Amino acid sequence: MNSSLRLDYCSHEAAKYAVEHWHYSRQLPAGKLVKIGVWEDGAFTGCVIFSYGANPNVTKSLSLRQTEVCELTRVALKKGHAVQVSRVLAISLKLLKKQSPGVRIVLSYADTDQGHLGVIYQASNWLYVGHVQEGAQSAFLIHGQRMHPRSVGARGWMQSLKWIREHIDPNATQARTKGKEKYVWLFDESLRSKFEANIQPYPKLRATSETGDTSRLQREEGGSTPTVALNSCLTA
Repeated sequence: MNSSLRLDYCSHEAAKYAVEHWHYSRQLPAGKLVKIGVWEDGAFTGCVIFSYGANPNVTKSLSLRQTEVCELTRVALKKGHAVQVSRVLAISLKLLKKQSPGVRIVLSYADTDQGHLGVIYQASNWLYVGHVQEGAQSAFLIHGQRMHPRSVGARGWMQSLKWIREHIDPNATQARTKGKEKYVWLFDESLRSKFEANIQPYPKLRATSETGDTSRLQREEGGSTPTVALNSCLTA
């Protein structure tokens, strides 16, 4: 039996609940967010979040305005959801584009530290542009909690292991990533040339179901700033 599916904007509280319960990071991204809720048969089953992302230099490298690029930063769906993640993602992108016609590129990163390859992006025909950030700092471990450097900065703390050990947690450590698989969605096909040299075949899929636990299928980190139109609906 097919489940009815509805996507619409959701509250901060609903998005926070979805991320804390159904996403491996257990944390909302720092900064302003677009939060799209997912309902199956009338029951809230998760959210998709677009945001500024963690890397403000991406737009410079692409020679684009900050208002033309955003990032998909969370896909947090309840375990056992019936609808394919790729369908949820496709509808989310349509809602994003309708609300923010100036967005030309969406970036996303599958986190190989979590065993992710980007199955939902492959199923949705995103461009795969390679393995990136291997060996880079991925997080601080503070009081046993994994925190992205941007989340650390958002709390007014210095993004320095020495400072954190002196002021927050003397036992804090610093994690290095195995890297991420980078994917690109083009709303504007004229921008394909910016990625042409880096487009590669998709990484080999592992045995997993696209309708399974989304924590195995999705990325986190990276990106840039959404459009002015998108900013009008962003809430902290």
